[in-house]
Amino acid sequence: MNITATMVKELRDKTGAGMMDAKKALVEVDGDMEKAMEVLRQKGIASADKKMGRIAAEGRIASYVSDGIGAMIEVNCETDFVAKNAEFIELTECLAKKVAESNPADVDALLNTTCENCGKLIADVIKEKIASIGEKITVRRFVRYEGNTSTYIHNGKIGVLLLTDNKDDVLSKDICLHIASSAPEFVSRADIPASVIEEETRIEMGKEDLQKKPEQIRAKIVEGRVNKLMAQRCLIEQPFVKNPDQTIEQLISGKLNIVKFDRFVLGEGLEKRNDNFADEVMSQLKG
Repeated sequence: MNITATMVKELRDKTGAGMMDAKKALVEVDGDMEKAMEVLRQKGIASADKKMGRIAAEGRIASYVSDGIGAMIEVNCETDFVAKNAEFIELTECLAKKVAESNPADVDALLNTTCENCGKLIADVIKEKIASIGEKITVRRFVRYEGNTSTYIHNGKIGVLLLTDNKDDVLSKDICLHIASSAPEFVSRADIPASVIEEETRIEMGKEDLQKKPEQIRAKIVEGRVNKLMAQRCLIEQPFVKNPDQTIEQLISGKLNIVKFDRFVLGEGLEKRNDNFADEVMSQLKG
C-alpha cells in the first residue's frame, strides 16, 4: 500500500510520534491507522493516554449550577477571536442554563426548545447569532446532573461537572480543580471496563523490552505496569494536586463520596481550520 504524507501527518497528530517513526509504523501494518498506533505504543513512541485526534477546535465550555441542578455544555465556533466575543460568551452561558432548566434528551432536543427571553426556538437563536457574529456556531455536547453538584471552568477551555453524595462546597471545588488539572477518566477501579484492562495488558505484553523475558516474569511485570496505569486513571487513587502526599480518597474520607464527574476539553478530537493567523485577523476586520 502507498503510504501518503497525509497518512503520516494524521498518525503524527494522533500520537505525537516523529515523521520517520510514523511512516515506519504505517509501512509495517500496511497502512492500517489503528494498528500503526498500537505499534507505536508498544515501542514506547506514542503516549498511552494520547487522545484520538487533535484538541484544536475553538469555542467555549460553560456551566450552570443552581438549586441542586447542574449542567455543562460545549459550544464550538471557528476562531478564538469569536470565542472571546462577549456575545458568544453570553450565548454559551444561556445555553448551559437552558440545559439545566429544560433537561433536553440530546442536542437536537435542546435546539427545539424555546428561549423564554425571546420566544424563539434555540435553533433560530443560534442562526441569528451566526448571522450577527459571522461564524458557524454548533452545540457539540452537554451533560446535566441533579443533586450535590459542583463545577469549575478553566478559561472556557476545560470544564468539570461533579456530583457528590454530600454537600461540601469548599471540598467539592477542590476536587473539581483537581479533575481539571489531573484528567482522571474513572472515579475508582470498579468503574474501569474489563475491556480497558485487557487492552492495556495486551499492549504492555507486546512491548519490546519484555520480549526476551520468561513468560511468568513478563506476566508479573505487565500486571504491575497495568496496575500503575489504572491507578493514574482513577480519581480517588490520584495524589491530590494541592497536596501530593495525600490521595483524593484520603482527602474525602468521612466527608463525602464521589458519585460521578464529567470533564470536557474544548475541541477534543475535532480538527481546526488551518488558516494563516494574519489572514484570520484581516477577515475579522473586513467582516
